[in-house]
Amino acid sequence: MTEALVLIPGMTCDARVFWHQLVALSGDRPVLVAPPVRGATVEEMAADILPSLPARCALAGQGLGGNVALDLLRRAPERISRIALIALSVQSETPQSAAAREERIIGAQVGKLAEMVAQDWPDTVLAATAPRAEIQQLMQDMALSLGEGVYIRQSRAMQRRPDQQKALRKAMLPAAVICGAEDPLTPPRRHEFVADMLPYGQLQVIDGAGHLPSLEQPAATTRALRAWLEAPLVLR
Repeated sequence: MTEALVLIPGMTCDARVFWHQLVALSGDRPVLVAPPVRGATVEEMAADILPSLPARCALAGQGLGGNVALDLLRRAPERISRIALIALSVQSETPQSAAAREERIIGAQVGKLAEMVAQDWPDTVLAATAPRAEIQQLMQDMALSLGEGVYIRQSRAMQRRPDQQKALRKAMLPAAVICGAEDPLTPPRRHEFVADMLPYGQLQVIDGAGHLPSLEQPAATTRALRAWLEAPLVLR
């Protein structure tokens, strides 16, 4: 039986961040989206999603969603057949980044959610050739749909996220690491580091993409995910 695919969006994102992948891949297999919207830590978000996971599935997570996917793998390795990590950091947040995020949390609490989202997603995190204005508007729409509470919980989870390097070394399954060639937040060299720690890691750098490859280069991101889904399973 073809394994289900579970997509876990990142910070301020809903299913629309994976729209192209949903449409293209759902013809071959069940595709579900599990936004990390409850809980204020990566661990709490993973615990909330776990009961809804299929008995056996492939996991693909973007940013915060990638960290949640790794925690799900830690909790239930027997239920995860393969994992894809997109545009993420596997290390704990630095004090400087945490302090800057705290300022945005306070801004959201006083009614400035749209402004804070704009600070989270400036056009400089996207490739120069990407449809920046269109993507930024979508990011605003998704964040406002999710609301202030989700924004604050996800921000807290990012602040408190654990170092995932140990989890990477234990991930004995097909693993794709996908990033944009022009990502200034988590550049390709960091993803190469992630792929090297994964026993079966394969790095895929998406040309013409920054920090949101699924939106900036949707067809190329879908091809990378399809290749990962079609790779042979690993006997464990």
